[in-house]
Amino acid sequence: MTPNPPSGKRQSGNPATQSEINLTVKQQREQQKQQKLAEYQRQLAKRRRNKATWWIVGVTAAIVVIGVVVASVILTPRPVSIARGDGDGAGITGVETFDHTANHVEGEVDYEQTPPAGGDHNAAWLNCGVYSEPVPNINAVHSLEHGAVWVAYDPAQVDQAEVDALKAQLPSTYTILAPYDDIDSPIVVSAWDAQLKVESADDERIGEFLQAYWRNVNGPEPNATCAGAIDGPGKL
Repeated sequence: MTPNPPSGKRQSGNPATQSEINLTVKQQREQQKQQKLAEYQRQLAKRRRNKATWWIVGVTAAIVVIGVVVASVILTPRPVSIARGDGDGAGITGVETFDHTANHVEGEVDYEQTPPAGGDHNAAWLNCGVYSEPVPNINAVHSLEHGAVWVAYDPAQVDQAEVDALKAQLPSTYTILAPYDDIDSPIVVSAWDAQLKVESADDERIGEFLQAYWRNVNGPEPNATCAGAIDGPGKL
């Protein structure tokens, strides 16, 4: 009786056949090895592509952020900075000066000028800033008392481009820019006891008036704040 071959790989009684079987097994193993190697290389290449993609995205995002920052620095208007005025604008052509009382009163006041350039006023001042609607006289006058300059314009005579040009000339504090209906000049610039009427926003006397009267110390309450009180309608 012929003994049974050991369990495991199939054996052939023919040496040539057994050699072919062994070669086939080696080929299968080699094929599997190559397949695993190819899969590893594909995964490695994928990781490299992903890494490169994220690197490109990151660099691009950084460039965009830097571009936005640079553009904002370049394009953002610089804050207007002028020295505190000395309150003497006598040399400016067209400036009128007055002498007003400065009492705190209730109710409306019949002012001598339109817009007013001083006088009795409400106890609450108007917060300085830019307004899209007319502001109350009795509160704006109190702001003039604190050293503010009030730039009023007739919206029927001054377009948005000129409004923007006016805004660009004004310091960010102690100024009021607001429309004022039915005034006898397109633009009227007022400080306490002083006023200038001009025809257009590019009149160089506006800047001269600001240099003379912005935060000047000749008003009844110099150095008092121009914030922390009340907002008029249309505060921007």
